[in-house]
Amino acid sequence: MSSLSPAERFARASERVSHPRTADFAASQRFELDEFQIAGCQALEEGRSVLVAAPTGAGKTIVGEFAIHLAMLEPGEKAFYTTPMKALSNQKFRELVDVYGAGEVGLLTGDTNINGSARIVVMTTEVLRNMLYADSGALRGLRYVIMDEVHYLADRFRGAVWEEVIIHLPPSVRLVSLSATVSNAEEFGDWLDTVRGDTAVIVSETRPVPLEQHVLVRGDLLPLFDDRAGVATAQVNQELLRMRSAGGTTYENNRRAQAGRSSRHAGYEVQRGRSSQRGSRPIGNTHAQRIERLDRPEVVALLERANLLPAIFFIFSRVGCDAAVQQVRRSGVRLTTPEERDEIRRVVEERTRSLLEEDLSVLGFWDWRENLERGVAAHHAGLLPAFKEVVEELFQRKLVKAVFATETLALGINMPARTVVLEKLEKFNGEARVAITSGEYTQLTGRAGRRGIDVEGHAVIQWTAALEPQSVAALASRRTYPLNSSFRPTYNMAVNLIDQFGRARSREILESSFAQFQADRAVVGLARQVREADESLAGYEKAMTCDRGDFREYSEIRRQLADLEKLNRRDATASRATREQRQRELSGLRKRMQRHPAHSCPDRESHARWAERYWKLKRSTDKIRRQIEQRTGTVARIFDRVVDVLDALDYVAERDGVTTLTPAGRTMRRIYGERDLLIAECLRRGLWKELDAAALAALACSLVYEPRRDDAGPGEHGLPRGAFRKVLSDTETLWQQLDDLERDHHLPGTEPISAGLASAMHSWARGLPLDRVLADADMAAGDFVRWSKQTIDLLDQISLVAEPALAGTARKALDAVRRGIVAYATV
Repeated sequence: MSSLSPAERFARASERVSHPRTADFAASQRFELDEFQIAGCQALEEGRSVLVAAPTGAGKTIVGEFAIHLAMLEPGEKAFYTTPMKALSNQKFRELVDVYGAGEVGLLTGDTNINGSARIVVMTTEVLRNMLYADSGALRGLRYVIMDEVHYLADRFRGAVWEEVIIHLPPSVRLVSLSATVSNAEEFGDWLDTVRGDTAVIVSETRPVPLEQHVLVRGDLLPLFDDRAGVATAQVNQELLRMRSAGGTTYENNRRAQAGRSSRHAGYEVQRGRSSQRGSRPIGNTHAQRIERLDRPEVVALLERANLLPAIFFIFSRVGCDAAVQQVRRSGVRLTTPEERDEIRRVVEERTRSLLEEDLSVLGFWDWRENLERGVAAHHAGLLPAFKEVVEELFQRKLVKAVFATETLALGINMPARTVVLEKLEKFNGEARVAITSGEYTQLTGRAGRRGIDVEGHAVIQWTAALEPQSVAALASRRTYPLNSSFRPTYNMAVNLIDQFGRARSREILESSFAQFQADRAVVGLARQVREADESLAGYEKAMTCDRGDFREYSEIRRQLADLEKLNRRDATASRATREQRQRELSGLRKRMQRHPAHSCPDRESHARWAERYWKLKRSTDKIRRQIEQRTGTVARIFDRVVDVLDALDYVAERDGVTTLTPAGRTMRRIYGERDLLIAECLRRGLWKELDAAALAALACSLVYEPRRDDAGPGEHGLPRGAFRKVLSDTETLWQQLDDLERDHHLPGTEPISAGLASAMHSWARGLPLDRVLADADMAAGDFVRWSKQTIDLLDQISLVAEPALAGTARKALDAVRRGIVAYATV
């Protein structure tokens, strides 16, 4: 298609597309758009929101890019592109700058602010949530919000942010939700339709590049499925089943087949883009041998001979990733040409020139560069972010051919490969070794197959004695997994909602969450009716406004009078005393009505017609509210418990049935994170005012740091000296008190404070060299950078809400932490 002229491409696109802007956009793309992409773009052109659920690598982002295209066609309109990770934001920012130019694109990731007033802004989802709560001026003109990887809504720790954004976006904003293939996309789409209005749900389960599944047995790549002609549905390869039934420990090598194999690879043939077995391999105990796994260099060499590189090897351990790279290096494998090695060195020098010379050896720079020049690399959270970015770039450019990665690589980074290798189908989840889920398998293997480059992608599972072919086939066949809400109200969420909407309306808003939708779908529909009715009621009240007096009050008198007259006419059997009492009430109401200032208004009856509509709608709305109250409102009940805790601590105040924020509550509006209540209380009580910059950095680190399960902490003698120890003790005591209070209100509380990284952060903030600090931390550079970034984020919040002296200390601490490798890190 790329060889066609623009006019020819447009004509070709117009044959498939009925909407002119979609056709024009489709003609500008390098590839012909798939049907689901066209459907998503056309829904946007019709003015609808859209949910697109499709496999990894299928091209969902095209629909988001079309929303940006539409925004740029209209003067003054904006588009925000949100991602769950800073790395994804950085990557998308660079892509959009290439298309629209640096002047039109901005980036906001909490610690990066580039051109934030641009018409196209890429940001993390938390940044947009904070903008919505602050009613930021940057929201003016916002027409489209693209939420990439929206299935992160299920994330236990951060998922609530996605729901907050979806609920609070202005009604005029069209939402583009991009998700991995989930089994309940229609349910999620129904919720979006309920809270956001007309939403098209587009689901595709077709990979643009077919995926071939293999099991690696010694030197042979055996198909997982038997796709021989005449087999209607995919069945597990019978040879694998025979191997399993033989105990999984024997495999007879067919040496004649091996002798006849291609010199390029062993046991695997690539013909017309399809894989095929060669030769017969009987399984049995005669002349049987134990199946031995190939070591990693042998697997890399096999894939190279079979023309199946570049490949990603998923190893669920950072140590395992690093060990694999060293193992391949020691074997002498070299996957690059001299020209490629020169280009790799040029890229490395360009992207790392800002690193200090004395830090290079600490970071293992020379070995890392040598490995890259051989065409191999590791990719995991322990790497310095700058190193990870270099690996990603070199892999995308086909200069690095084999990457050993943890599963974090499967979370959206654009690093497609020809082949994905899984050494094991289980991982350690922090407590035990567990089998990976079908969703995880889909995410991991979804990296295989590069659109426009590969005819097919390849997933390779290494044989183990415990491997069950049927179980692997089940993982490979189930492409979907359910999307379940992890939404729960937080203290910060509560004060922001109360500040904007009041307590009663906040409860109704929370009834609109996906969590409540899944618990009771009917409540969401009712809550939306109430919200729409409230808007109409406000309009009616405005329309019946009278310059003579309060017409709502006047209309209420008329309504009471009409109701009592109707009751009096119907209830003919009432006693004389009752009828006399009603007559006195009627007489009193008539006098009140005639004396009311609005009674003499010349437009009284016009106002009254609007008043009749108001009271009729209010009666039906009150009835719906009672229905909502009678239903199971799990989210609203949690919200009430959160507000009760805030009330007990004087963050909110109740007066005449109205809940408002106290000064402390207004401070909490700008404190985000798991420990929002503890941080707000410490600031209010002045617990941290005696700390210097380094000690405050150490304390902030203790509040964000999450230790490994086997991390016992530094102990009393390992902590920074001076005021820090007493302040930490006071903060821990306060945490215990708050934890007790939360549990008294049937809330889960938070994890204890961990000072395991406090000493290292204190040293870093005092300016000690990197080698000393990493040795103290007993931590990889990438991990230290990650916790430093979170520490910086908390210090930044403190600098904005604390009293002047502490705010100044926080700014000094922030500057002290943001140096060296932390300053260089862009992720």
